[in-house]
Order: sequence, then C-alpha cells, then structure tokens
Amino acid sequence: MQKQLETYFDRLWPINRSLTGDGNRKTLDILSEIIPLNVHEVPSGTACFDWNVPPEWNVQEAWIKDEKDNTIVNFKVNNLHLLGYSEPFEGVLSYEELKEHLYTLPKQPDLIPYLTSYYSKRWGFCMSHHQFEKLDKNGSYTVKIDSTLDEHGSMTYGDLVLKGKSDKEILLTTYICHPSMANNELSGPLVTAFIYNQLKDKDNYYSYRFVFAPETIGSIYYLSQHGDHFKQNMEAGFVVTCVGDDGQFTYKKSRRGDSLPDRAVNTVLKQSESEFRTIPFAPRGSDERQYCSPGFNLPVVLLLRTTYGQYEEYHTSSDDKDFISFAAMEKTVATYLEVIELIEKNKKYINQFPNCEPQLGKRGLYPTLSEKEKAIEIDAMMWILNYSDGEHDLLDIIEKSDIDFKIMIRVADKLMAKGMLKVEKQ
Repeated sequence: MQKQLETYFDRLWPINRSLTGDGNRKTLDILSEIIPLNVHEVPSGTACFDWNVPPEWNVQEAWIKDEKDNTIVNFKVNNLHLLGYSEPFEGVLSYEELKEHLYTLPKQPDLIPYLTSYYSKRWGFCMSHHQFEKLDKNGSYTVKIDSTLDEHGSMTYGDLVLKGKSDKEILLTTYICHPSMANNELSGPLVTAFIYNQLKDKDNYYSYRFVFAPETIGSIYYLSQHGDHFKQNMEAGFVVTCVGDDGQFTYKKSRRGDSLPDRAVNTVLKQSESEFRTIPFAPRGSDERQYCSPGFNLPVVLLLRTTYGQYEEYHTSSDDKDFISFAAMEKTVATYLEVIELIEKNKKYINQFPNCEPQLGKRGLYPTLSEKEKAIEIDAMMWILNYSDGEHDLLDIIEKSDIDFKIMIRVADKLMAKGMLKVEKQ
C-alpha cells in the first residue's frame, strides 16, 4: 500500500486545488482510479443556507519579475506563491506599491505561507521572508496574474455510496481544496480512498458514504442537500484530515461527546496505542464545524494524527512530502478499519440461555484441559453472555470487561455461530 500511496501522492502533488476550478476536477479524476466517484458540478451563486457557491477560479500563470527580467516568484514553480483566489492583474509597480500585496512569515523566514482570500476581491503573492528582505526597495517590478473568476462556473465535488445490508450509513468525508500541501491536504483524500479500497469487497452491514469536497462551502452545500437524510440514517461520521504525519493519534470528540464513533475510536485507541491525545469538541477546525452545528448535531468525530494548526509546518511550504510518512498513512488506514470493524460488530445481543451459565464444554467452547491461553476467551464468553440482555451493546461489554476488542469480536462471532446469541432487531 505504501508504494501505491506514494505514486498517487506524486501525481496529485503539483495540482492547484482551491474551492473551485480545474485542479479539483483533475484531482477527482485521479482519485477515481481508486474509488469510482460520482462527480457533481454545483453552479456558482447557488445558495446553501447562509452561503453562496463562489465564482469558479482558474489560473493560467502568475509571476513577478524585476527590472532585469529576473523572475522573483512563479506560480508554476510553487503554487503557494499565489494568494488563493487572486483576481487578475497586470502592471508595473514600485517596491512600495508591490509590498502591499506581498505576504510572508517573519517568524518562519525560510517558508512560504499558504493564504487565501475567497470572499474579498484582492490579489497577492506569498514568499519567504528572506526573499522579501532581498527585494530592491528602489526597483520596479512587473506583475502578471492571468486568472479568471467565472460567475457562471461551478464548484466540483465527488461522492459515492457503498451499499451494505442496511440503509444506515457511516460517513467518511475529506476535502480537496488546498494546493500543494501534504498532510493538511493530500493525506486525507488518499487515506479515505484507500479505506474504500479495503471495504469495497467486504460483506458490510452498514452503507458507507464517501465525500470529497471543498472544505466549509463544500460541506455546507452537501448538508443542504443531504442533511435531513443524515439525521435519519447516519450512525457514525468521520472527517478525515491531517492523517499523514508520524505524530501520535488524536481523537476529537463529536459535539455529542458519547456517540457511537466517539466510543469506538476511544476504545480502539485505548487498547491499541500506548499514547494518544483526546480533545473535546470545539466549533473551530475542519468540517466537523458543519456536521456538528446545532441544527444537525450529527455523530461526527475526527481521528487524525497531529491536529491542524498544532504543527509548525501547517499552512506553509514545509507541509511537503518530507513531512509525511507513507507508513504512517498505511497505519492510519488500518486503524480506521479497526474502528469500522468494531462499529460493524457492535450489536445488542440476546443470550439464548439466560438461566445460569450455559455448559460451554458440550458445544466445544470450553477447553477440556486447563489452558492458560484459552482463559481470556472464556472470560470474554462469560462477559458477553452475562450482559447480552438486549440492553448492553458490545462496546458496553468491552468497556466493562476491558478485554481486547478483537478478542471480544471473535468470541461474539463464535457464540453466534453456536446459536447461543441472537442479535436484537435493529
């Protein structure tokens, strides 16, 4: 998987993504080689709650040159150089005029910042502070930004529903609106696509909805179309972002705090990771802000690595291939799949032999010799049988017993196969 992740990363890396534009279409075309997305176009100006879809932005070229025709910055060399959603401009400016349109990070002088101006018309360039300090204050500069803001354009997103036995859904949503950034952009879509790749041939109980959309406006539009459906059918949701670095896992709670994905993620991390970080819900961050807004209050959590904004490379040119780890991304996929398996298996069971302990030996479930390694399975059987009363789900029993969730899943399957448990009607 690591080699495949890297190959797709290298193809996606140079593409200029934003809220709209051809870069998003190219990105979805490439991702569709892994997950067969349905691609949708939403006309610019479309109203969605308190927002409107912005004009479509595309860039042909953008650069600054000095009096000797030396190129100072070039969008085609690094797309972070251009302020996102810059309007077109062409002209010759003095240093004093130009500097009003330049953005740097004085505290990180070697890095190019990532900045945007989606909803206020302006133009600008980003550069390292060291490069800015070397500009000739007495010189003049030629600037060209060949961009378009098309009021008759559209916003592009992709989605797919992988049908299971149930109409109840698990959502995995990620965004496709940042240009060349690794952890804060490409790790999310790649991990999400490879989760699909692992789920597509399984006999899933739940249906799985995958969404690849621009952050904020994309999710707001999607909720305007599917929000009522989610209220009725969403069992769990995940915003997949910042999942590519080597940092420890972070779990950000849903607004509810105790929903099914909250419990599943906490259980998996508690039993699988020596260290992880839990943070409460806050109405800042990524698209959990929309899914957990009070009008929806959906069971949506984040399972990420280092939290957005908490690593110094965030929204800079250092969020690049050297910052991420494809081994970490593969591990992230595996951890999501463990959480998903636990949600899939989390049922309320009914013990078919509730009066005293059933005799396990005659069903081949109890060792005829006392074997130490079998003791944990016997403990698991006793816990599951005792609490399979239609009131407690498997996660309840795991939390009470503190037995490894993988053992509990395996034992529940054995008891089901022997006719000792039935699933309460869902």
